[in-house]
Amino acid sequence: MAFQVSPLLADERNLALIRLLQAEPRLGTAELARRIGMSAPAVRERLLRLEEAGVIRGWRLELEPRALGYPLTVFVRIRPMPGQLPRIAELARAMPQVAECHRITGEDCFILKVHVEAIETLDRLLDRFLAHGQTTTSIVQSTPVPPRDPPLPG
Repeated sequence: MAFQVSPLLADERNLALIRLLQAEPRLGTAELARRIGMSAPAVRERLLRLEEAGVIRGWRLELEPRALGYPLTVFVRIRPMPGQLPRIAELARAMPQVAECHRITGEDCFILKVHVEAIETLDRLLDRFLAHGQTTTSIVQSTPVPPRDPPLPG
């Protein structure tokens, strides 16, 4: 199945709106409208269409895990035992420390991004997964490229 770029991205003003929001996510509709030379209702309509088309997936607040008491970020790869695949995803969804869970190809079936307070917390978290499969853990030392959006067309 081939994925196609949304036709809404062929419009330069839609791209301009997205670029502005990427640079300054807190800009209001009136300021966005002023910067691209449109009315606020027209900008609201464009943003609504971009959301409905799935180009804009949502609006969110980004929190700093360290400031919330989670100084350790860890990636955990999991190779489930036979018949345990669904249980791993259920466990990951149920644990608030799991920031991301991806089903992947290769020897392991899942990779999780986890934020924890301490190694002891990580031990307890891993123990819950070890009942259903084998884990491999990597502690993040630094993040030279923080999470970012994919590049826009053009």
